[in-house]
Amino acid sequence: MKKFVSVLLVCLLISTVAFATPPNEKIRWSEKHGTPEFISGKLTKASNDKPEDILFKYLENNKKKFKIGSSSSKESFKILSKGKDSLGYSYIRLQQIYKGMPVFGSTQVANINEEGVLTSISGAVIPNLDKESKLKLKKKVKEKEAIEMAEKDLDFTPEHEKKPSSEMVIYYHEDEARYAYLVNLNFLDPEPGNWNYFIDAVTGEIINKYNSINYPKPSPIPTTGEDTLGTGTGVLGDTKEINTLLSSSEYYLIDRTRGNGIQTFDGKTRKRLPGDIWADSDNTLNENYDHAAVDAQHYMAVTYDYYLEKFNRNSFDGNGALMKATVHYDRDYNNAFWNGEQIVFGDGDGVQLVEVSGALDVIAHELTHAVTTYTADLIYNGESGALNETMSDIFGTAVEFYDNNNPDWLMGEDVYTPAIDGDAFRSMEDPTAYGDPDHYDDRYTGTLDNGGVHTNSGIVNKAAYLISEGGEHYGVTVNGIGIDKMTSIFYRALTQHLTQSATFSQMRAAAEQSAIELYGNNSQELQAVSDAFDSIGVY
Repeated sequence: MKKFVSVLLVCLLISTVAFATPPNEKIRWSEKHGTPEFISGKLTKASNDKPEDILFKYLENNKKKFKIGSSSSKESFKILSKGKDSLGYSYIRLQQIYKGMPVFGSTQVANINEEGVLTSISGAVIPNLDKESKLKLKKKVKEKEAIEMAEKDLDFTPEHEKKPSSEMVIYYHEDEARYAYLVNLNFLDPEPGNWNYFIDAVTGEIINKYNSINYPKPSPIPTTGEDTLGTGTGVLGDTKEINTLLSSSEYYLIDRTRGNGIQTFDGKTRKRLPGDIWADSDNTLNENYDHAAVDAQHYMAVTYDYYLEKFNRNSFDGNGALMKATVHYDRDYNNAFWNGEQIVFGDGDGVQLVEVSGALDVIAHELTHAVTTYTADLIYNGESGALNETMSDIFGTAVEFYDNNNPDWLMGEDVYTPAIDGDAFRSMEDPTAYGDPDHYDDRYTGTLDNGGVHTNSGIVNKAAYLISEGGEHYGVTVNGIGIDKMTSIFYRALTQHLTQSATFSQMRAAAEQSAIELYGNNSQELQAVSDAFDSIGVY
């Protein structure tokens, strides 16, 4: 009997250790994968160990929860980046791997506080890869063949800006994982494209594809000279200062006073990037043709200053990356986009749009796509793509308020449909005014626009507006906390908690956790975030 009691006690202890859950642990489960999408609380005891050791030990002790199979946590994840923020939190971004191969879209980010306590993990893990039947098949397609298949599917011959690239990944699609080549095709002609193709490495089937563009050789660029300050007239007729470089009696739109520089190029109405570096003879750019370049140079500087002043972020990559813009791209081109390296602006057709660089919120929007790439890297498809657009709308608007540049909650109103007063691309205050949903129940579920990335951005845009300004929506009253606090919460969520395949539900968890970290557990800021997401039907 004594022996039986002893064995029973041992079994109870083992069971307790295996399934012990921190008393204040909150888990938001992924409906798609059945693994944690967001975990927060005091997940570990205080420790003097390295942050990565704390994280990997926790993952190892919770393998069943994350469904990573028999592999160790260090065999299932690799560190992408790590750092320490202004609040003293150490953050670590992970990439899920299987047999050393990256699992596309499955990234995680963890935060460890100054006491060495793991406080959150964000990002669902793709479960049970060791049981996936298609990962037991032999790969038959070669890398070159995958690229050829993708190019053939385009149905035209593009002029590539970059050499086509291909990477072998694990791709989870329609409830199964497969070996796939991720093929990237980046081109401008006959229309801008930054296509990602997923080619089955066993069958050669095109599993999925999407254009992730955020919708000739350059002339020599001077590197020496005198930094000067010029003036110019913008698209809307306003005069503004611009940083220039005087070199060999010419003034170039080169600003060397911010990070690694800001440069503006002339596309000369052709489809080429970046074009020729903009040059002027007298440092006064008042001609009609100058207007688009003046605004591009000035508004990139304003956006740089905003991120540096508000978040101590040195350019879009945090390390002073060169900011480049090309104006006068193509003829009557009604758009602007970030192509992965720079911003590109059309002149518009004068009916739908005028020179697109004349809108500060559009320039800040496009540069925020770059900030997103260097942080959460939100995949430009489905809900994560809509969140990508939301982040750009939020900070495009925020920069307009920062510069006191006729600020409002409309996007692109300064350059859109010049003959129609007050018209815009989108409204954050009332997304429905332009046909976008303002509640999750009304979301677009089709395949157009990469799964409605521009349309469904209206849902979280509405939440962001309410968090800032307050109001009543679907019977829920939100007490606003102001745009500075709202953007601080979303910036922290973007840089510290969101992951590549983030969902709207994960966005809520990330925003709430960010509010807790910034303002406290019982703060009015946290209440505003929770109420706003309640009002848009995201739980």
